[in-house]
Amino acid sequence: MSTRLRTSLLLAPATAWLLAMLVLPLVVVAVFSFGERAAAGGYSAAFTLENFANLGARWAAFKNTLMLAPAGTLMCLIIAYPLAYYLAVKVDPKWRTLLLILVIVPFWTSILIRSYAWIYLLGGQGIPKLISTLGFGNPRLINTPFAVLIGITYGYLPLMVFPIYVSLERLDKRLLEASADLGSPPWRSFLQVTLPLSTPGVATGCMLVFILLMGEFLIPAMLGGGKVFFVGNALVDLFLQSRNWPYGAAVAVALVVIMLVTVTAYMRFTRRWAGGRDDVSLM
Repeated sequence: MSTRLRTSLLLAPATAWLLAMLVLPLVVVAVFSFGERAAAGGYSAAFTLENFANLGARWAAFKNTLMLAPAGTLMCLIIAYPLAYYLAVKVDPKWRTLLLILVIVPFWTSILIRSYAWIYLLGGQGIPKLISTLGFGNPRLINTPFAVLIGITYGYLPLMVFPIYVSLERLDKRLLEASADLGSPPWRSFLQVTLPLSTPGVATGCMLVFILLMGEFLIPAMLGGGKVFFVGNALVDLFLQSRNWPYGAAVAVALVVIMLVTVTAYMRFTRRWAGGRDDVSLM
């Protein structure tokens, strides 16, 4: 048996699974996006671009998603990188496993329960009441973009921590020692050794969090109180309530295209940035 044939046979099951579970559903959604809504709801075969022309009607959902998904990703990165660095570099190895378990503990509880906890904390009897008691006014936190940002940052933080932690944990400490021996201060060693070498973890974490946030619907629905819609909330409404499947499919196709363009641009930028740092002197 030739090597090419053997490789093809080994890849056949994974290829078939990928085609059936990923490519075929996307093709169906793309076909639906050019159809029309049937009289009783659902899909009626047709070919029209009207659904794409009406995407502006859901601009609020796209705007919230395109603002809060990157903001949530950035917030996760800002919190996760120091935490991952501390766990990988500073913590005694005998405590490291326990602390990693504590990071993942929230995932042991349903996101629904955790969201209800944030509803109480951000509601009138939670943090706003404490702020009011301290004499700093009576802020409204629940049912706002801020509440949604807090919820998505809390919910997806572990997915950012672990890829960065893996990159930092595998970092060759001898490189840092060499940088110090050459007279480089700690901050320069971090910027020109640690940070570039942890770029794969940062890129993976950001990509995971961003892609999941672009399709998020539960946290905006609960912490946004029907006032902060994501595209995911719009899709639930279009498919399950108004039963306008073609328009919902067009919204889904637009979201997928935006995600593909954004992720591709981000990965190219990350790759070029990491490559450009390779030749920078440590001094």
